[in-house]
Amino acid sequence: MFKYESIASDIQHKIYTGFYQADTKLPQETELCRLYDASRITVREALDNLVRQGLITRRRGAGTYVKPIVGESLNPELLARSQQFGGFTSDMKGRDITSQVHEFSLLRAPKKVAEKLQLSEDAFVCYICRTRFVDGKPYVVEYTYMPTDFISGITDEVVKHSIYAYIEDTLKLHIKSAHRSARADLPTEQEQTWLQIKKGEMAVLEIEQTAYLDDGRIFEYSRSRHRADCFTLHTVSVR
Repeated sequence: MFKYESIASDIQHKIYTGFYQADTKLPQETELCRLYDASRITVREALDNLVRQGLITRRRGAGTYVKPIVGESLNPELLARSQQFGGFTSDMKGRDITSQVHEFSLLRAPKKVAEKLQLSEDAFVCYICRTRFVDGKPYVVEYTYMPTDFISGITDEVVKHSIYAYIEDTLKLHIKSAHRSARADLPTEQEQTWLQIKKGEMAVLEIEQTAYLDDGRIFEYSRSRHRADCFTLHTVSVR
């Protein structure tokens, strides 16, 4: 095992065991160099490794922080990473995917959204509400918020198709990881109409997601409300 791998493994263990709490700042690189008797290059490689794993994020001008992983436990045996993370269009490759856009606007970030995207409360975000159809059948209603400083240039045409494809193919940004939580809920009256669900017919499965680029920046906070008969969440446990 290389030195940087050993350092990354130790920091990972400290995150899983709660020694480093979610949303707390890691020691500065110079302090980590002293703790692990390693060069700055080696420590930086270790931190880069943890960024790629989706465990930490670098905040410009503020330092390196532990990501807030959803759930009550950080036990690695219980930590699940969804494999469905290429975006809806990618997940449904080969199917006819269309979108009905209900709202596409620039708005001041609600408090919770600002917290999730790590923005100031007076910041503006791009908000997209749309229903996604597969082969003509409504599958999911998406409520999506994105920062406007580096996720820019989104148009009506982009929103009707794949936003993730636009981010990677046009903006040349690399989507890396997401933290998700799932819960069952009853659809609202509006969602019943959009998803063509009769009152009392079925529940929806809500996926709440915070998504990250490979450099640790948060590019999306969203809630996706799926028809219960159209969604299966596949996970694999990692340690």
